[in-house]
Amino acid sequence: MNHLALIPGDGIGKDVTDAGMQVLEAVSEISSFRYDAELFDIGSERYLESGTLLEAGEIEALKSKDAIYFGAIGDPRVKPGVLEQGVLLRLRSALDQYINFRPVTSIHPYVPLKREVDFDIHFLRENTEDFYMGMGGRVSSGGDLELSASRRMYELKISLHLDASTEEDFAVELGLLSRKGVERFAEYSFRHAESLGQDRVTLVDKANVCTGIYGFQREIFKQKAKEHDMDLDFMFVDAMAMAMITRPERYGTVAVPNLFGDILTDLGAQLQGGLGLGASGNINPEGVSMFEPIHGSAPDIAGKGIANPIAAIMALKMMLDNLGYTEEGEIVRKAVSGCLANGKVTPDLGGKLNTWQVADDIAARILKG
Repeated sequence: MNHLALIPGDGIGKDVTDAGMQVLEAVSEISSFRYDAELFDIGSERYLESGTLLEAGEIEALKSKDAIYFGAIGDPRVKPGVLEQGVLLRLRSALDQYINFRPVTSIHPYVPLKREVDFDIHFLRENTEDFYMGMGGRVSSGGDLELSASRRMYELKISLHLDASTEEDFAVELGLLSRKGVERFAEYSFRHAESLGQDRVTLVDKANVCTGIYGFQREIFKQKAKEHDMDLDFMFVDAMAMAMITRPERYGTVAVPNLFGDILTDLGAQLQGGLGLGASGNINPEGVSMFEPIHGSAPDIAGKGIANPIAAIMALKMMLDNLGYTEEGEIVRKAVSGCLANGKVTPDLGGKLNTWQVADDIAARILKG
């Protein structure tokens, strides 16, 4: 029995996870995969009612699960950053999900490029450090700013005192990488490439400008490349953005720091055909991992039945693979491919089906075999 946590979250997160669970039930009917799912009421509604984001008991309960299925987070009634930092980033750090795995695979005919090209890029985004830790604030000349971060590897506090030549207000956001954090990120990246039969990893950064943080990262990746006897390529993030449009077929395993990864993988989803096709896994190789679509909560279309559930369903495929049910994951992939190839899609992809009709089609393909 696989014990799952279900966190629909906000907006269309509820719609697409409902569709995903319909597909998962079909998988369970035709295979040995068995599960139970505990619903966690985490999101904007509870926060607006009680001010609660995450409770310590919930984090401990989530640690006891085999996997987490997550929908989306975000609500225009809540100040930006409150839910994102207080729920999503806190879950990733508290559960030490230090890899965000986002596959970017060509899905024809939805790829918007002028030429037809096949690509299969595996983005491995470092998921707990860099300029995506929520370590920032505002400080005036002569003032002090206290920052902190809590990770499995460390607890840290940083005190900043600002002296400026003029009276001025400043905003600060810190990016931070630890040696252990980069070492495990690099190790996972090279092992992932090896598992695919690849002989190289591409590391994306901006080391020509942010020399301190990304020069440090390059040194560690170079050492890991030697240990694995593999090639290591470097790409600046702006060049990588261009290359994804002009020659995406050249790339296999791509390691990217947290902030740049967030941006590039959204571009990757658009290359596939849209955010409704992009799935991701927040991976802790030694603990519980969390799987989600990469899109946001889109509250303006929540409950209308027009949200594309494909990304959420492909996140389930990733979850099955992670739990060791690779045959079941392949069944889901083939069913989704059949759905897409036959135009059984939502309006964002030019189709006429609603969210649950797409799920019905995929579930029927699974049951039919």
